[in-house]
Amino acid sequence: MADDLAWRLGPHLPGHEYRIFKTAFVDGTHPRNGSIKRFSLVEATDWVNVIALTVDHRVVLVRQFRAGTARVCLEIPGGMVDPGEDAATAAARELAEETGYRSTRWSLLGTSRPNPAIQNNTLHSYLALGCVQTAPPTPEGSEVIEVSTLALSEVQAQLRSGAIDHALVLAAFAHLALAQHALVAPA
Repeated sequence: MADDLAWRLGPHLPGHEYRIFKTAFVDGTHPRNGSIKRFSLVEATDWVNVIALTVDHRVVLVRQFRAGTARVCLEIPGGMVDPGEDAATAAARELAEETGYRSTRWSLLGTSRPNPAIQNNTLHSYLALGCVQTAPPTPEGSEVIEVSTLALSEVQAQLRSGAIDHALVLAAFAHLALAQHALVAPA
């Protein structure tokens, strides 16, 4: 059944190159009527984010300005996977750079596609347990970050109220809920 839904895609046609992503186009043939449509694509590197829990079970969070919404957002640490770097290494690097925290107990919570309609990349969400701040944060040049911790129950309240509304952060906590078998039907 899925085969009759899949478009036949041609080669990617170049668009523009930006600092952190490229645009492209691809012509697709409709699976049922043969018509041609040009799709717009955003080609981006993979991303990581980290739910980091301290030894006293607090979630490590970062506050930083986001130009897309023109506001400061409360998030978990994360960022881009560098060329040639594996996702687990990137997760540990981003946690250390943005917060100064480190962990020796890591697990992959899950992967997701940020927006498969137009993007080709993957988000890798990790859980880091027993995190300890071993150094001051060393954010990249354009990052201005404030680090804090909250109890997991407080983070849950922030997620429910919409105070934490970054979709990729929500995806990481959804993976955590699934890993903990906490996804239940409402009463």
